[in-house]
Amino acid sequence: MRELKLFLAGDWRDGDDQIEVCSPFDGRPVARVGRGRARILEKAAEAAERSAALMAALPARERAAILERAAAGIKEQRDELATAISEEAGKPITLALIETDRCLDAFTEAAHVARHPELACRDLDGYGSGAGRVALIRRVPIGPVLAITPFNFPLNLVAHKLAPAVAAGCPVVLKPASQTPSPALLLAGILDRAGLPAGGLSVVPSRGADAEVLATDERFGLLSFTGSMDVGWRLKQLAWKKRVGLELGGNAAVVVEPDGGEPSELARRIASAAYGYAGQSCIAVQRILVHETIYPAMREALVEATRAIRSGDPADPATVCGPLIDTANADRIEQWLASATESGGRLLAGGERQGSVITPCLLEEVPHDQPVSCDEVFGPVATLDAYEDLAQALHMVNDSRYGLQAGLFTSDITKIRRAWSELEVGGLIQGDVPSWRSDPMPYGGVKASGIGREGPLYAFREMTEERLLVLSS
Repeated sequence: MRELKLFLAGDWRDGDDQIEVCSPFDGRPVARVGRGRARILEKAAEAAERSAALMAALPARERAAILERAAAGIKEQRDELATAISEEAGKPITLALIETDRCLDAFTEAAHVARHPELACRDLDGYGSGAGRVALIRRVPIGPVLAITPFNFPLNLVAHKLAPAVAAGCPVVLKPASQTPSPALLLAGILDRAGLPAGGLSVVPSRGADAEVLATDERFGLLSFTGSMDVGWRLKQLAWKKRVGLELGGNAAVVVEPDGGEPSELARRIASAAYGYAGQSCIAVQRILVHETIYPAMREALVEATRAIRSGDPADPATVCGPLIDTANADRIEQWLASATESGGRLLAGGERQGSVITPCLLEEVPHDQPVSCDEVFGPVATLDAYEDLAQALHMVNDSRYGLQAGLFTSDITKIRRAWSELEVGGLIQGDVPSWRSDPMPYGGVKASGIGREGPLYAFREMTEERLLVLSS
């Protein structure tokens, strides 16, 4: 069992009490970590404020070097990090290793961003008011950052807060999810050994109510939150005076056009994106929209692909769909499935439960006002619908309060450009599922899915402000 203290401004400290972390799969204790309450969180905020000038003054080359040394540390501890993810989140070990590799990518890209800070120039001589003058615009750190991360990507979503903050020169106070705190603490140790200044980071597992007080604290220039829609928008209301970045989830749709590809191959790709890690990703495929001319073939292929997904022990390398994070979420999904079938939906495959594991579920003919269609399931559930033409499909995608990412299987450039123009999402993935993500790209949503963008360069911009210098000739 892992025993980890909390990380307070460069020091490992005992918490006010401890969190015992248990496996979502079999309930066994896997870790004990220190938890901080208001007193420790206040110390973390004080340390972040004290270190803001030091972090801002770090030369770009030193920020980059810290991130590069941290990337090397992540590579060295790859297996340990992946094991912690798998044990605490119930993520299949093969997917946990992929998450660790993506964390490495995020740090590598952030080091590149740090080494090449943006400097813009604008000649003002074209206007009478600017005769003989040139404007230079650089980016400066926004100050301390309060970061709050969820359970489902307990390493890589933490990386997307910490790595850009180091690149920008911002100290961070991080509250990781209580279900999965170890990966964030292990990453703090890697950054500490990489030479991050002592006050540059605190990782304090804590109750949400304790950390929420810091959301309105004027010492923090940015609140960066990834998590549930209800909590995120409530924090935005509380923190209305400061800059806020929110990544809040969705109910992602994929559209399959007649020229999208061979049905069995598409079905395998869609099924892995819908049911991998039990669908506990904000861009997991939840709604599958198929053109009516290929619907029968895709339906058959999807049923077969759904049934082929391996469920069970996340430690087994063959497992794709592990447990839900807890029994409460398994109970919720069972209730949503019952509601869907009672309202006329047809269960085509899956739905069996053992403990916190629910086998992948594929449904059709589900009324669109049912939670499995219109809300975020965050479980191994997907719905299947037919459409007549692309206009109808785009309308169906947009008929949602969410707007994170969508997928489109077609090679028709006219259709691609139309979807890119009309879909109300933060990102459109052509030729693949909405669950696809490369860590350097801008990532974020619209509507209820949030505001702002992540990806090292784009988070760097969120964590900095423009500062103008006008030079006279």
